[in-house]
Amino acid sequence: MSRGPAKRGAPHPVVIVAFDGVQLLDVTGPAEVFSTANLHGARYEVRIVSPDGTDVRTSSGVRIGADGGPGSLPARPGTLVVPGRSDWRRAVADPALTGLVAELVRRSRRVTSVCAGAFVLAETGVLDGRRAVTHWRLAAQLAAAYPLVRVEADPVFVQDGHVVTSAGVTSGIDLALSLVEEDHGAAVAREVARELVVFMARPGGQSQYSARLTPREAKHPVLRTVMDAIGADPRLTLDEVTRDAGLSGRHLARLFRSETGMTPGQYLESVRLEAAQALLEAGDDPVDTVAAQSGFGSAETMRRVFQHTLNLAPTAYRARFRSTRTSPPSGWPIGTNSTNS
Repeated sequence: MSRGPAKRGAPHPVVIVAFDGVQLLDVTGPAEVFSTANLHGARYEVRIVSPDGTDVRTSSGVRIGADGGPGSLPARPGTLVVPGRSDWRRAVADPALTGLVAELVRRSRRVTSVCAGAFVLAETGVLDGRRAVTHWRLAAQLAAAYPLVRVEADPVFVQDGHVVTSAGVTSGIDLALSLVEEDHGAAVAREVARELVVFMARPGGQSQYSARLTPREAKHPVLRTVMDAIGADPRLTLDEVTRDAGLSGRHLARLFRSETGMTPGQYLESVRLEAAQALLEAGDDPVDTVAAQSGFGSAETMRRVFQHTLNLAPTAYRARFRSTRTSPPSGWPIGTNSTNS
């Protein structure tokens, strides 16, 4: 059931919290989506509020003007947007900020966060028992700091009841587009996406930008040696690794699980995946060659791992992450690797 305005013409107050050190795009991305939606029939009233009602300086140094403090807001905001800052600990340690957000959480019909804003929401308790997401680099920290939150690492945004959390920085645009669609339908959201030249729905999740599994640091000297050997040559097989370590396969598996949280096979696959990603990003070798060099053996095996882990084929991964250029600039010689540096 939509939690947006009861009818298309009814004003929908959107409150975006701003504070010193906030990431600029966390604030302006959603604001731009909602204001653009107003050009296509929506009636969002976007207000930026700071704890003391004064302007704030963002993480990039750009100042944002605040429309006022909490006293200037409607009694029942339609949507609350809580952005974040990279140093989330300073944000959650600010009682004025967390107090303002806690008050607005209680008053708002729909509660959302962008990136590290999930930590501020978690501090209020509204995420306890709920599924939530934040930037992939911060997911483990969110889970450790707030164990009652059901943290998911891959989605771009997650909705659990009236609470919606989104991943890193630009995902605030994805989040806002989904809210526009919820309130006014896919046609309006599609027009906003076209206007802003963004995906209506971003292909893939956060895993395409991050390592799927990050092992804990191993303390056992033999295991460290094994992990270093795999990192140096991902073409090694598990049998070779086990033999060189002088351990039984069962003993090595126990060491991996207890010290890294992974099986030997999972670790080897994650190293091969990262090796293949680096080769695809940096070179022109055919997919078959990349598969052999990274230890997958065959292009089909590599394709299955890429598809399962990143939801992308190797060729699509290369196209997406190889370069920001789609073709050589005018005047550059064809056939050189000038665009690959």
